[in-house]
This record gives sequence, structure tokens and C-alpha cells, in this order.
Amino acid sequence: MQRGFTLIELLVVIAIMALLMGMLFPVLRKTKEQGKNVVCRNNLRQIGLAANFYAGDNGLFIPRSAEWGGDIKPWFQLFMPYLAQKAINDDYRTVKIFRCPSYPDKEQTVCFVVNGWGNENNNGWGMQRTPTKLTDCRRPGETIYLADNEDGPWRTIIKNATDRDVTRCDVFRPSHLPDSDSQGITEGRRVARARHKTGCNCLYLDWHVEWMATADVTTEMWTFDD
Repeated sequence: MQRGFTLIELLVVIAIMALLMGMLFPVLRKTKEQGKNVVCRNNLRQIGLAANFYAGDNGLFIPRSAEWGGDIKPWFQLFMPYLAQKAINDDYRTVKIFRCPSYPDKEQTVCFVVNGWGNENNNGWGMQRTPTKLTDCRRPGETIYLADNEDGPWRTIIKNATDRDVTRCDVFRPSHLPDSDSQGITEGRRVARARHKTGCNCLYLDWHVEWMATADVTTEMWTFDD
């Protein structure tokens, strides 16, 4: 005579399965986020290679702002010919390398902000609008070139290279850094505070990629000639 499960036994099995699933889900979520972090860092490395090739073809000059207009193109368009992944119909939006998979709004096409830090005023910072020669940077291994773009209600979703707010995707003042609490459209935080754990991924001017905790990102990491 076959004997089936009793109600008590069935409830015990369900409880055990629920417990195991509760233990497993956080591990799977963490693994998924770690995978996205790896992809983000790899994308930055590929952009770094493209930036290096671009500089080699342009007298060692690299773009410093996200401005566009006329013959001026933002950095992500300038680097497209040097990337391993080729754009479809010359459209940067088809290049996955420019995206961080952890950016919450998947319509965002510019997931990184560029170093536009200059020394134009008495505060020791200002916007650098023109390209800069790599050899002008005294500490390339300690100077950030690109970092994760912040998300928030004050940060515009860029859907096209000619969107006006592409010009707000560069970093040139202390309030743009990840430890800032400012949320203004112009002066608000632009570097992600907690895109990957409690910090962000950064591409440096010697083209290595490193994760940085929010508290460790300083103004000195954005200045070329200190």
C-alpha cells in the first residue's frame, strides 16, 4: 500500500524550500550585481583603449568636455572609430560599451561623465572646454578621466548626442563629486554615489580602471596640473 505525504510533512517541505530560497535569492542578487560591475569596468577599459588610440592620432590631445555643436563632438562620438564594437549607421546609441548595465534607467545613453575640470577662476576650478594634451597631466595614474554617471530626478536622461543636456555630463566643480548632497541641475552631483556598492567605477588617464569608494573621491583626482 502506497503512502502519500501527510499535510504536516508537506508543510515542512514547503517551509524548508522557502527557507532555502530566502537564503539563495540574496546570493543570486549579489552575483548578478557583481556581474554588472565586471561588465561596467570592462566597458571603461575598452573606452580607455579607444581614448589612447584617439590621442595617438590627435597629437596626444583628448576631449575634456561633453559639449557639442558645429564641428565639435562629445567624447563618446570621437572615440567610436577606435572601439572594438562598431556603431550601426554611425549611431553611438548602438554601442553597448557606452552603457553601464547597472544604470537604473535603460533609456540613458550616456552612462559615464567626463573630466572637464579646469582652473579658470579663483576657486581653483572651472570648466575646461578645449582638448588637453595628455602630457599636461602630471599624475595620470591618479587622475580620473571618466566615472559612473549619477541617476536622480535632477539628472537628465540623454537620448541623443544633440540633446542639450549632454553638456551636463562633465565634471568641473566640487558639487559634482559623489560626496556632494547638491541636487541642482547645474551644480548637482554628477558622479554616482552608490552605483556599485558604496562607490563608482573610474577610468584614469593611464587607462587603468578602478572602483573608488565615495568618501575617497577628492578634487585632486580631477585636476590635471596639481
